[in-house]
Amino acid sequence: MDSGTASLNIVMVASECSPYAKSGGLADVLGALPKALVSLGHRVAVVLPRYMGALQVPAERINTRLPVELGGWRFDPAVCRFEADGVTYFLVEHQGLYERNGLYGDQNGEFGDNHLRFGLLCRAALEISRLYFPADIFHCHDWQAGLVPLYLKAFGGHPDPMLAAAKTVMTIHNMGYRGIFPKAKMPELSLPGWLYRADLVEFWGNISLLKAGLVYADAITTVSPTYAREIQTPDGGFGLDGLLRAKSKVVTGILNGVDYGVWNPETDTYLPAHYSVWDLSGKAECKRELLRQLGLPEAAMDRPVLGIVSRFADQKGFDLIGQVAWQLFQDDVYLAVLGSGAPYDGLFRGLRDQYPNRVGLRVGYDEQLAHRIEAGSDIFLMPSRYEPCGLNQMYSLRYGTVPVVRAVGGLEDTVQSWPPEQSTGFKFSDYTGQAFLDTVRAAVRAWSDREAWRRMMVRGMNKDFSWQAAAAGYARLYSALHPFRSGRL
Repeated sequence: MDSGTASLNIVMVASECSPYAKSGGLADVLGALPKALVSLGHRVAVVLPRYMGALQVPAERINTRLPVELGGWRFDPAVCRFEADGVTYFLVEHQGLYERNGLYGDQNGEFGDNHLRFGLLCRAALEISRLYFPADIFHCHDWQAGLVPLYLKAFGGHPDPMLAAAKTVMTIHNMGYRGIFPKAKMPELSLPGWLYRADLVEFWGNISLLKAGLVYADAITTVSPTYAREIQTPDGGFGLDGLLRAKSKVVTGILNGVDYGVWNPETDTYLPAHYSVWDLSGKAECKRELLRQLGLPEAAMDRPVLGIVSRFADQKGFDLIGQVAWQLFQDDVYLAVLGSGAPYDGLFRGLRDQYPNRVGLRVGYDEQLAHRIEAGSDIFLMPSRYEPCGLNQMYSLRYGTVPVVRAVGGLEDTVQSWPPEQSTGFKFSDYTGQAFLDTVRAAVRAWSDREAWRRMMVRGMNKDFSWQAAAAGYARLYSALHPFRSGRL
């Protein structure tokens, strides 16, 4: 640890953490950032519900009935604890609220009691800290943890002196998810009516749990510098841009990192062959195996394969692909796709049916195939409408798979397209099918110059987006919130 940086106790509160519970990039952040902070000398705990994969974790039950009240009801969840890689994990166990087939919903839609499920998590996190892990910082992730700063600060401060001294950091992983619930749910969360104000938790006739966290947090972060600017605009703020502009002095963008212990073509156990910047020959074998796995013809070895690994959400820009697909395939390219989600699963199924020798598709979640698409593709597509950080473009760079991205959020921050001798990928700005098509075609033309393409691959593979830089940024922020804290090491 730097001599000027104190050791702090960090309690992270989140709804996901890889590998125990995952639906997206939030879980990857919680799986990697705590370990990186421990390596810097901090003590870190993660509090999350005991659901999904966390149910199978061998953990010690340290409290069978933690007293937690919400809306006049006693919930009394159990608390389990285990340690891994220097991080302490606390699992909040409540069969009625958490033991379900889904993190936030099922085939019938979002769970109707999600406000209670994550209100309980926030209340339990404060009690767990009070009893077992005194926090200097509560680091709260997305709307599911948004009530922690409110419960800690809104009612004149917490009566426990230790908790009252704690500072709060609110991290926005995706502004598109704001935790919006009817005003009528406020009493169930022990929220008094006076909080229903435009400058507090009211949000267009409802309440927003993300807004609650942003209002009461001591510091606000998001997952890339460009996204930190975008969320303060009407286009990127989803109705909360005014609040974020008002608090702009405490808003910081810290770029997410990559766990190179998992995403590294030199060691990746999911790949049929390994390769590196010194020896790229294994990438051809990865491409050949990908074609075989997806049923694409051997002829694709001599043409660019375009890869996609994503949720099929509106955010990801797949409507642009639908607009120009027929023109794209005129350029003799192939498409390898993995993902799920309506309505774009229908789009990709239609493309596969229309171009059966051009499109390889797997609908669903397949970790092995995700790694193999990253390694076996030549070009990776991320035409996002917005992208807070994005991880796949950073994976692609490490795997020598040149990204084509829209210049938004973390995509703008991590992919360099100009000048050509320093470029690692291709970017476009206008959200139109034509801009996307022109940029993909530019990449396909560049692919034909094999030596120049190899140099671009190597530049991308040499980029370092490890978690150490991100963890150091968070550590500096924590220390700024506690400038007089003496070290504990």
